[in-house]
Amino acid sequence: MHYDLLIVGTGSGNSVITPDFDDWNIAIVERGVFGGTCLNVGCIPSKMFVYAAELAELARHGPELGVHTRFDGADWPAIRDRVFGRIDPIATGGAEYRIEQCRNVTVYEGEGRFVGLKKLCVGDDTMTADQVVLAAGARAFIPEVPGLAESGFHTSDTIMRLDSLPEHLIVLGGGYIAAELSHVFGGLGSKVTLVNRSPTLLRTEDDDVRLRFTEMYRRRFDVLLSTQVLEVRRTDHHLEVDVSVDGDHRTIGGDVLLVATGRKPNSDTLGLDVLGVDIDHGGYVSTDEYMRTNVDGVWALGDITNPVQLKHTANAEARVVAHNLAHPDDLRAVDLGYTPHAVFGHPQVASVGLTERDVHEQAIPYVVKIQHYGDTAYGWAMEDTQSFVKLIASPDTRQLLGAHIIGPQASTLIQQLIQGMRFGQTVDEMAHGQLYTHPALSEVIENALLDL
Repeated sequence: MHYDLLIVGTGSGNSVITPDFDDWNIAIVERGVFGGTCLNVGCIPSKMFVYAAELAELARHGPELGVHTRFDGADWPAIRDRVFGRIDPIATGGAEYRIEQCRNVTVYEGEGRFVGLKKLCVGDDTMTADQVVLAAGARAFIPEVPGLAESGFHTSDTIMRLDSLPEHLIVLGGGYIAAELSHVFGGLGSKVTLVNRSPTLLRTEDDDVRLRFTEMYRRRFDVLLSTQVLEVRRTDHHLEVDVSVDGDHRTIGGDVLLVATGRKPNSDTLGLDVLGVDIDHGGYVSTDEYMRTNVDGVWALGDITNPVQLKHTANAEARVVAHNLAHPDDLRAVDLGYTPHAVFGHPQVASVGLTERDVHEQAIPYVVKIQHYGDTAYGWAMEDTQSFVKLIASPDTRQLLGAHIIGPQASTLIQQLIQGMRFGQTVDEMAHGQLYTHPALSEVIENALLDL
């Protein structure tokens, strides 16, 4: 079967199909669940769990403010069923819409593999297309550890659907997935042990942020840093993980193991060597600024091409690909400058731009300001002594180079700084060019800008 457009992946790839393509004959291929990582096993379900864990964590701290709240435990099946009772119908509905109501779209369910130039096989079906969009996403990276494959471990794809709350969760990893899911399970009542090979958690964040985050997580959980995993064993319903902490061998016992050691692009599952597209050393499909690969008529977007692996970047790339497919004589470049990210742990972390480590390495002149939440009215009301905003600016242009926040509402507070950076405002314009609501938490941003 020949198509005008073939899309591999139904996450952000699905949103490429706009009304501009109503007269195109389109095939879309999905090997897993319709809707991609974000909807089914990533951003959305995890944040629904995070919100429940946040309520539990706040209840624990009510007495510090004279409020007689406490955490008495969680009904895990009820929490889980609320999450997936809402998400699963969306995934099912998305597939049904494409299959039943989009007459110009054919959905193929199964593993797709290229067998020639723009020629893909899915089971017994073979198809070709004039234009191809690679949007097949990424998957959990599983390290090579003796006994791990036989241990019955979980990844972020499966752990949120557990039947019961673990008594003791062991987490391998120290990035954003490990941080968020540790907060979920620890907040709802599990004992959590984090095993991380790096000397801090969230190692790519600004140094002040990652050190503070690690310090705060060590108060909540058993955190093993600079630790190598030697072996994993399962005995009946019990897990044992042998580790080396600075040369000292230990065995950790638990009942559930989460592997959160990163994600890898699905480029190696599609037979892309036959298609002939360039792939970099990390396994990511290479594109130009218009999201074109080196093969004419083949485009790529999302986690298969972008190491950042964020839904908001994938959506931006999908919009560019959709426009460029429909308007080949008016190509648009993707603009991912000032791309923010957030970690929905407890505390939250949000960041955009350069870290202080980056400006040091690049020998860029800079000034820096750290503003503590507790030095503003709302932070004082919260009795917050740990959270802060860190801003890095150029003394010459007066523009922000980077912004890093750790604390409540960090993922929201960062947005006004992204907007100022994106539209070229100086720190002086951001500080003086608008009124800040008093005594809102946004005053922590205002005060940091004023000091710069």
